[in-house]
Amino acid sequence: MGMYDGKTVIVTGGGKAKSIGYGICTAFAKEGANLMITGRNVQKLDDAKEELERLYGIQVLPIQCDVNTNPDSEQHVNDAVARTIETFGRIDVLINNAQASASGVPLAEQTREQFDLAIYSGLYAVFYYMKACYPYLKETQGSIINFASGAGLFGNAGQASYGAAKEGIRGLSRVAATEWGKDNINVNIVCPLAMTSQLEAFRDNYPEAYEKNLHAIPMGHFGDAEADIGRVCVQIAGPDFKYMSGETLTLEGGMGQRP
Repeated sequence: MGMYDGKTVIVTGGGKAKSIGYGICTAFAKEGANLMITGRNVQKLDDAKEELERLYGIQVLPIQCDVNTNPDSEQHVNDAVARTIETFGRIDVLINNAQASASGVPLAEQTREQFDLAIYSGLYAVFYYMKACYPYLKETQGSIINFASGAGLFGNAGQASYGAAKEGIRGLSRVAATEWGKDNINVNIVCPLAMTSQLEAFRDNYPEAYEKNLHAIPMGHFGDAEADIGRVCVQIAGPDFKYMSGETLTLEGGMGQRP
């Protein structure tokens, strides 16, 4: 018996292999959760569905959904959540992991389009999904985990729009924790640092910069998306952490220390 047998977990940005989102999906699948996963690439979503269902015997609903400046984006999210209810009948955990951004661009050179990319794919997406899922999370007294970043916490150079989106997500999460506490919905924030396909590409293209970043981590290595990020999500969305809400957890190997 798994910890999430018969329960439904939504993971945005969960379809890409070697990503934090897929690591989260794997951790919940191993605990018996059925999954609704979103992403922009249909083939990657279908591949994730095939592998997760084959390996773990759960059911996966893949839905292409890209939140952007299109005025229909909120309706697309509402439709995705409605399909989740039609398929599974319930929502127990919402994990807002998806985010796109133009990294490495100095603030003075950021364009409106680049800023919109981060704000819509991140902050607006979290806003839309939280609103759409609220009635169903209220029924199950479920949990929300929203993903922020050390880039926002510490003001990393070249991350203006990304940091703004992530700090907006943290503020929105804390308000939700206050307003929805009466419904026994807990809302927490995770700032992760894990090895992904993007980080592997960075290592291959910029080995010296990669080593410099690696040495900045007190534990001396990047986290594992499933073991170090996904497993934590499994736990903090579960009953043992129900009384924790509005908190920011930095899963960065000791690099996320702050007052």
